[in-house]
Amino acid sequence: MSTEALLAAAGAAALGWWLGRRSGRRRPSLAPERPDRQQLLRWIDASSLAGWLLIDGQDHVLLLNPRAERLLQVPGAGLLRHQPLSQLCDAEPLRELVREARVLQRPQRLVWTLGEDELELQALPGAEGCVAVVLQSRRSLEAQLEQQERWVSDVAHELKTPLTALLLVGDSLAAQVNSGNAVLVERLQRELRRLQELVSDLLELSRLENTVPGSGQRQVLVDLGVLVEQVWAGLQPLAEPRGIGIDLVGPSPAADAVPRRAQVIGDPSRLHRALLNLLENALRYSPDRSAIRVRLLMGEEWCLLSVRDRGPGLSDTDLERMFERFYRGDPSRFRQSRGGTGLGLSIVQQIALTHGGRVQARNHPEGGAQLELLLPVGS
Repeated sequence: MSTEALLAAAGAAALGWWLGRRSGRRRPSLAPERPDRQQLLRWIDASSLAGWLLIDGQDHVLLLNPRAERLLQVPGAGLLRHQPLSQLCDAEPLRELVREARVLQRPQRLVWTLGEDELELQALPGAEGCVAVVLQSRRSLEAQLEQQERWVSDVAHELKTPLTALLLVGDSLAAQVNSGNAVLVERLQRELRRLQELVSDLLELSRLENTVPGSGQRQVLVDLGVLVEQVWAGLQPLAEPRGIGIDLVGPSPAADAVPRRAQVIGDPSRLHRALLNLLENALRYSPDRSAIRVRLLMGEEWCLLSVRDRGPGLSDTDLERMFERFYRGDPSRFRQSRGGTGLGLSIVQQIALTHGGRVQARNHPEGGAQLELLLPVGS
């Protein structure tokens, strides 16, 4: 976490204490010492990550940090402390936000266009009618995210060439291996392949995030049942030694007894990657001598593909974070010695979004985890 983020977090924690202190309640004598008011003000003034505006119960400005001045486009407004809010910024959306937080006594949020900027405001109610308003520029946050994504993509591109060279060196060493260094060379090759897989996943994720939904490179009619069989054929060398099979259940026949095929419009290579990641994930958590159940359900407008393993299921943390980049579950729950890159399900999520669908996860009532890919049907 950056210094500015720490300052903002510390300011938020201290602010809650200070607003509560104004109600006249005394601290228990055994409570730890908290920052005093002057320290709080210094933290908030120093923060350039977010704007802070503190308002008392009579709508007077208690504090305004420099970041808030810039976001509200009122230079020198810090001199207006203890003056009515209307003198600072005579804007009805801001005043209404403060009123709602004060009356409802719960945080209120507002997205407000001011000039050429778009601000996100959160009003936090305190004691005696005090309200703290935290301001952030949405465009600034989007620019930071775009910069971070470009940086990751650039680094991944730069790593491709030296990794390829190192893999060639590893292959050369493997051809000259002896009993003394066989283990080391094997470990070198394994770790280089893992890095290559990570770089490949980063580049793929970067490409997907820059893809407009519905604009894949190849938009054709894809039969998901056939694609599942093709993907599983590639995974069989990993599944067969552990006695793991697949149980594929297709869509039910239509009323006229003509079987319906699970067909969607999309990019075959990317849908192949999505199914590969889902089935690899299920294989990783499946116990030996079990079956992965893949079910295809057709609706009028949507096709649902679900992949269920017979593993230990998903924890609450897994359910909350499993589609985040680099998130990997508890290694003790893996059925294999090594997990993936932590990007597989993030890639599935982006592929679903670029096809106008979504992916979700849940625990099956009879045990195991179930991941569901929902896609628009083809005509």
